[in-house]
Amino acid sequence: MKFLDQAIIHVIAGNGGNGCVSFRREKYIPKGGPDGGDGGNGGNVWLKSVNNLNTLIDFKFKKYFLAGNGKNGFSGKCTGKKGVDITILVPVGTRIIDFKTKEIISDMVENNQILLIAKGGWHGLGNTRFKSSINRTPKKRTLGTEGEKREILLELILLANVGTLGLPNAGKSTFVQSISSAQPKIAEYPFTTLTPTLGVVSIKNEKSFVIADLPGLIKHASKGVGLGFLFLKHLERCNLLLHIIDISSYKPANIIENINIIINELKNYNKKKLYKKTRWIVFNKIDLLEKKQIKKIINKVLFSLEKKEKYYLISAMNGIGVKKLCSDISNFLKNKNL
Repeated sequence: MKFLDQAIIHVIAGNGGNGCVSFRREKYIPKGGPDGGDGGNGGNVWLKSVNNLNTLIDFKFKKYFLAGNGKNGFSGKCTGKKGVDITILVPVGTRIIDFKTKEIISDMVENNQILLIAKGGWHGLGNTRFKSSINRTPKKRTLGTEGEKREILLELILLANVGTLGLPNAGKSTFVQSISSAQPKIAEYPFTTLTPTLGVVSIKNEKSFVIADLPGLIKHASKGVGLGFLFLKHLERCNLLLHIIDISSYKPANIIENINIIINELKNYNKKKLYKKTRWIVFNKIDLLEKKQIKKIINKVLFSLEKKEKYYLISAMNGIGVKKLCSDISNFLKNKNL
């Protein structure tokens, strides 16, 4: 199924039914009086988040959602039927935003979470309601009100505990594939990952966690180069970021530059949300270098960083250091939730 993480829809609640003006007219019953009933309320539009959806692709083809109108009132003090409600299903993790004001209405982060997004119109009153001691034959009624109409931006943000970031071909997809059941596309050319992929990592005797594999960032992503910031929003809910770096074919100066490229792009995207998140550096592909080379590179790289960073040495392809990293991630998340 094609991945789509943003959609604009129009939701239109039903109008309320009009009240009825009617008088009782039956044989042998003089002065029957008013008997016009109320209209029915308009139908509401609801949003409901469900686990079995993982894309907004359905909203590419259907943009308008209309609830039923309330029926008008009838004689005999009969109330009109209420308009039919509609419920729109969205994936868990969908953020609901008012398209015009840009106000965040709600974050649908739990399964079966329900949100009233457009309220149906109020019913009109029949003339029975206006009978009084000084007005025995009222001809007054009220009309039903219009239902709410809203233009809504749906923004799917994946629910992952851990997110990966780094330059293309750093080995992010290989790492995610090696520790989970996810099957991201892997190849030797850049930008093989074009959409985010989620994987569940299970550790013996410990709680599992969800990891997100995101497409690579490159310099000037904030200006739209490469895939730009298209998928960085999916890191906003992560508790931990893993900065994956290919250590195998670069000099220390190049690695330092590459680290700074990613850091600067995070700052440009959102300094408060992503740059300040806990971030571990993961040096990948250590199986392609000798231990002396690795130690020399690491010392120079760590010395040049703005602040002391926690780091790991792994080979995603051969599984070196991966078990220790996953165990530490699980412990970190456990302590984070205490």
